[in-house]
Amino acid sequence: MNKVLLILSIFIGSVLTTQAQQAKDAPAKQEIKEEKKEEIKALDPDANLYEDEEGNFVETTKPIFNFLSEETHNFGELDEGPKYDHEFKFENIGKEPMIIAGVKASCGCTTPDWPKEPIMPGEVGAIKVIYNTKGRKGKFNKAVTITSNSVTPTKRLYIKGNVNEAAPDQPVKPKSLIENK
Repeated sequence: MNKVLLILSIFIGSVLTTQAQQAKDAPAKQEIKEEKKEEIKALDPDANLYEDEEGNFVETTKPIFNFLSEETHNFGELDEGPKYDHEFKFENIGKEPMIIAGVKASCGCTTPDWPKEPIMPGEVGAIKVIYNTKGRKGKFNKAVTITSNSVTPTKRLYIKGNVNEAAPDQPVKPKSLIENK
């Protein structure tokens, strides 16, 4: 019985200690949030706030990609033989013109096409990706890498799907000279 009371009192003590620590930390967390709000208010009106990979907010005037749909396109089931394409539309939400230096596909079966002229702030552009299914049956997942002057100088888009094998061509039986008579 004494052991049960001892265990119960230790448990209650640790719960109360945890709650007290959380209550003590709550004002500090609130102060940090208030500081961040003040930092955001103090932004340069000619800059944008951008969240980097670590979750930090960075003030920048550089161009920023804002893709208007997905950054991965699933073609689904495709027939072997023809070429299929998809446009990845984006908007430059930065304060400076966006210049796309190049777009490179991960293999020769994928051909990208992109705007060669600068995309001004607020303008919409598109990167067209063409996938050639000829001789490529089975699942695929291809990357297209964009190099630009944006806040993220390297950006990747993806296409994927499954190419179904084309029906084999039926050989044409040559007509015999004997059958024609």
